[in-house]
Amino acid sequence: MRLVRREDAEAVRAIYNREVTGSTVTFDLVPRSLEEQLQWIDEHSGAHPAVVAIDDAGTVCGFASLSPYRPRPAYRTTVEDSVYVARDARGSGVGRLLLEATVGLAADHGFHAVMARIVDSHEASIRLHRSCGFELVGVEREVGRKLGRWLDVVSMQCLLGGPGANPRPPIIP
Repeated sequence: MRLVRREDAEAVRAIYNREVTGSTVTFDLVPRSLEEQLQWIDEHSGAHPAVVAIDDAGTVCGFASLSPYRPRPAYRTTVEDSVYVARDARGSGVGRLLLEATVGLAADHGFHAVMARIVDSHEASIRLHRSCGFELVGVEREVGRKLGRWLDVVSMQCLLGGPGANPRPPIIP
């Protein structure tokens, strides 16, 4: 586990774009270009970091990030998480490591709440977030449309207890 680097752009992009084109877990409809992925990495190098999970062979097998929750100033202490795991690494605990690391980074950066917005049919992500202390706070009905379907979004929230409150795997800078 380490902070994302620009050299991870292609691996992160491959994981993400597979979900863009073949699933409803992201509401993006157009795959990211390499330039867009590099810009995303640059945007996640400060207060809203991103991390990658690396397997024993040195391959990026997942990534997670924090993003601003809403643009208005009163929301500045709340962030939204995103977690993506390569399909061949699912079920191995990578998602949990990524989410724990991300929640820990949110606490370390002084954020008060982490929000997760998950497509209602993605039970694995809902279970993962629940197991990491997130609680259901609402359901937004038919707010997205992708692959010919109306999609509901589950909103989950984790309130943070300050630096060091959330145990997590170590992150290599």
